[in-house]
Amino acid sequence: MAKAALAACARLCLLLLSVSAVVAAAAMVEPARCDRGRVVDQRGGRSPADGDEDALGAQEEEEEGSPPRLRRALSRAKAMSLQSSSFVLKGDATHNQAMVHWTGENSSVILILTKYYHADSAKVLESSLWRSADYGGTYTKLNLVPGTTVVVSSFYICPTNKKKVLLVGSSVYQREQMLFISVDEGSSFQRRSLSFSPDVLLFHPKEEDKLLAYCKDGRLFASADLGRTWTLLQERVTKDRAFWAVPDVDVDPDLVHMEMQDTSGGYLYVTCVIRNCSAAASAEFPGHIDRNSLSVRGDYIFLKVTAGNRSEHYVSYRRADFVQMKFPKYALAKDVRIVSTDERQVFLALQEWHQTDSYNLYQSEARGVYYSLVLENVRSARQPEGDVLVDILEVRGIKGVFLANQRLDGKVRTLITHNKGRDWQPLAPPATDMHGKAISCKAPECQLHLHLRWADNPYVSGTVHTKDSAPGLVMGAGNLGSKLVEYKEEMYITSDCGKTWRQVFEEEHHILYLDHGGVIVAIKDTSIPLKILKFSTDEGRTWTVHNFTATSVFVDGLLSEPGDETLVMTVFGHISYRSDWELVKVDFRQSFPRQCAEADYESWQLTDLQGEKCIMGQEQTFRRRKDAAFCVKGKSYTSALGTKACRCSQRDYACDYGFEPSHAESGRCLADFWHRPNSPPDDCRPGQTFRSSTGYRKVLSNVCQGGLNRSGRQSHCPLLPPRGLRVAVKGQTPAVAPGDDVTLVVRQQAGDTGGTEYQVDLGDGFRAIYRNLTLTDEPIRHRYESPGVYKVSVLAENAAGRDRASVYIQVAAPLQQVRLEAVPVAGRNQQINLTAAVLPADANLTVFYWWIGDSPQPRLTLRSSLLTSFPKEGRISVSVQATNGRSAVQDSRTVRVLESFHVIPLSFSAHLDRFNPDIPEWREDVGRVVTETLVEATGVPQESLVTVVKAGLPTAADLYVLPTETSASHRERIATIQRAFKDHNVSFTLRGGLRVAVLPAEPSAGHGVAGAPGVWALAVALLIGVAATASFLLHKFKRKLPAGSRSVYAQMRDEKEQEMTSPVNHSEDTQHIIRGDEDDEADPLGRAGASPAVRSLIRTTANRCY
Repeated sequence: MAKAALAACARLCLLLLSVSAVVAAAAMVEPARCDRGRVVDQRGGRSPADGDEDALGAQEEEEEGSPPRLRRALSRAKAMSLQSSSFVLKGDATHNQAMVHWTGENSSVILILTKYYHADSAKVLESSLWRSADYGGTYTKLNLVPGTTVVVSSFYICPTNKKKVLLVGSSVYQREQMLFISVDEGSSFQRRSLSFSPDVLLFHPKEEDKLLAYCKDGRLFASADLGRTWTLLQERVTKDRAFWAVPDVDVDPDLVHMEMQDTSGGYLYVTCVIRNCSAAASAEFPGHIDRNSLSVRGDYIFLKVTAGNRSEHYVSYRRADFVQMKFPKYALAKDVRIVSTDERQVFLALQEWHQTDSYNLYQSEARGVYYSLVLENVRSARQPEGDVLVDILEVRGIKGVFLANQRLDGKVRTLITHNKGRDWQPLAPPATDMHGKAISCKAPECQLHLHLRWADNPYVSGTVHTKDSAPGLVMGAGNLGSKLVEYKEEMYITSDCGKTWRQVFEEEHHILYLDHGGVIVAIKDTSIPLKILKFSTDEGRTWTVHNFTATSVFVDGLLSEPGDETLVMTVFGHISYRSDWELVKVDFRQSFPRQCAEADYESWQLTDLQGEKCIMGQEQTFRRRKDAAFCVKGKSYTSALGTKACRCSQRDYACDYGFEPSHAESGRCLADFWHRPNSPPDDCRPGQTFRSSTGYRKVLSNVCQGGLNRSGRQSHCPLLPPRGLRVAVKGQTPAVAPGDDVTLVVRQQAGDTGGTEYQVDLGDGFRAIYRNLTLTDEPIRHRYESPGVYKVSVLAENAAGRDRASVYIQVAAPLQQVRLEAVPVAGRNQQINLTAAVLPADANLTVFYWWIGDSPQPRLTLRSSLLTSFPKEGRISVSVQATNGRSAVQDSRTVRVLESFHVIPLSFSAHLDRFNPDIPEWREDVGRVVTETLVEATGVPQESLVTVVKAGLPTAADLYVLPTETSASHRERIATIQRAFKDHNVSFTLRGGLRVAVLPAEPSAGHGVAGAPGVWALAVALLIGVAATASFLLHKFKRKLPAGSRSVYAQMRDEKEQEMTSPVNHSEDTQHIIRGDEDDEADPLGRAGASPAVRSLIRTTANRCY
């Protein structure tokens, strides 16, 4: 019971939100019944509710005095005899997904796959396959492998031969992958075992036995015998980015276009033929492309390349070389969505840099290279899955007609174009509502607005429904007013391609067109169960209500037989969320007494909202069934009657690339400030011709003849100087290791390339001259053996001019390690030196980032050391990161900042120097051993002692004695440590029994307290006296001093400076800072500018122990 309840809940959620319709099949047929139907007249006639017998009787009584249209509809309803039969799929109540396919045109076979999809594991756990051979009247459950449970996850029907059906399945727990093949519409299946688990199958567009199979792990397989044998084409292929050859465009029908990841992690566009793909894949674009950017759309191939924060979009027309797509210069596209590639033109939506919830519409010339603006600020919305929906919809049936929702001044309004974006107008509101009452909605303050949403469920229509075989017929959900309102979804219909509209329902309905739009079926879009549908045979002017089932059901989808002339449909759903699934067949075939004859049709002419008949350069005439005719159009029906070419006028021209429509003057195109209209295009080559732009170009697919000619003057392409020259490292950063191969690519944005000479200097003595370098995209490969920085320069030159480009290549071995050296204890506001030791030691071009404390902003140096101080006490974290473009390494230390502490300089037995490798690890070990020895000899807690061994020779160290809670106990510890040294109790064994004594340093080195203000004051007073006396003596006897005495002083100064250096090594810059190359005549009192010797004397005095 718990399992059933859980399944029911899961099913409820998935049915309301899932893309798949939920259908199932079982084994019980209700008896067929006939329902004469009830009529709703759009000018005030009423439709009785289900079971309202009084209303039905009253309706019959009113027939005599009804309007002619209503009398005709009532009589037609009596004549129509709809047959409905329902079938329940027993045993599949727990299944929460379904796939439904009518196998083909003029076929009575329907296949239904029901599945229990477990969302947490993302697996199909159960499935059933049902087949009907009588247009959905009855269904049979198929047993693919008798005695074995098979879970079928999906099935596919060949688009060129609907009799061929493939099922993808597996045994329980997916131990064996299987493919089931049928060539007789599922009447029988052949089983084939698979060595892989296909996620998607893709039939060839022309050859019915050829297939592609994509796996979730990125492998792509191909089969040429309807899945009986398979060949691995490539690995690491991007999902949904594999495409078969396009007929009449690609030369080889076995060609496959694909986006795949290479070994470096980048993505490439490659092609190959299925006969020899793994060994002969060819890269069709030079360099990496963005993931999920490859798109093959008929004549065009699109892809995108992002570098930094800029993206460049490329197009190939009829498999020619890729060319960068030219949008307005400062559009700075954030995203591009292809809307249509019909009729040798690209229609796309582009989000510019300043847009967040809208896109601009652009259209191209034939090659898809140059784009012009056609409509701004089309509304967009981002879906939870990350997909972006743009409110633009192509109206099927008549070329060049689009609907778009424009966001302007906070309002969304619906616009329509009949000439592929050249002109846009709002939709005119109907004069009356569905009951025939006048509507107080007058343009321009009030208009009709439609929702342009696609349905999540593939078995129901979206908010706007059109069909190729029903030109001019459009049904949509929306509202009247000054803007589109999200919660209003009244239904409107037009039968003249948007010129006039009528309201048909007050709520949204799912729509299905039968018999070329001769029958329109509508079922209310609702979350409650229902049992009626409405249908119209006069393009929505009157509607008949039909009870398609005796018991109300939740409708999950509508399905009709493939083909435009079909009159059989299936409604599928379920009675409750715990019940089996019910399929209802509704057959209109017996309702029409005859086939339509020519006299049953009338003609109508396409016009736009202004009544203009010349649209896209021609007058177009169509035919439709007369309202009074009660017949079926049938398979031979054609809607188009004829066309007549018009003379060209201003309406046939749109703005050219680099021009935009004037906001002040309708029909006028003005050049953008950045555009040079008379300049030849960037790809213009000597020997070719180009047409200078007048600001206008004829709308593609426009067939007007004669009349106004706004074509520019034809000119010969001049020799252009090279412009926009660039040189870059292909597929990697301009930082490599010695011996690595470097691939350089030279690109030129504009100017002549065929007659241009390219002088290349690689910076290490190699020079060469190339021709056609950028024309052929030939890369330059080179290898640098020695570390360093190399400037690669390219000079492009022809008779018209020259251009230069360069790039710097850093050749450096990857960094292995960085070690941060810093004193563990520092006084508050006392400067300390931080040093980073990098391996390898000869690493060049290293940049150091220093993070001090909690500051998120690092300090940057090109040297390996940094002088800093800490204003507050506490434990301060210090980190350094070293990077050289090839790698980055990092190390951290913690410095304890105190107000005062004692530092006792230490020395060691002289023989220790022989074993000192002068590396940080050795110094740390010796410092740790000294601290542990002192703890053992004195009993002082280890946390109060820190020994830091200094770099260099002779080996020396500083012992840091940290303060205690009371000064008395601190003095006792100092005394205890001094006694241990005096008694020679501090020593350790180095190796082989060799003892190393640890002693206080020479008295001149001193030991003392850092940061004791009384001691410092006494030292400064003593120093001032000594310095004053020395200055007096030097001044008095300076003429008697020998010439060599200044040298002696300089030597002394250097020696004193060694006493005040940090316990760690300094870089050259730091040594200069410490030594301070100041004037020897500076203030002797220790103020700013005091001589280094005096400052050294102050420090030494202060460090004496008192």
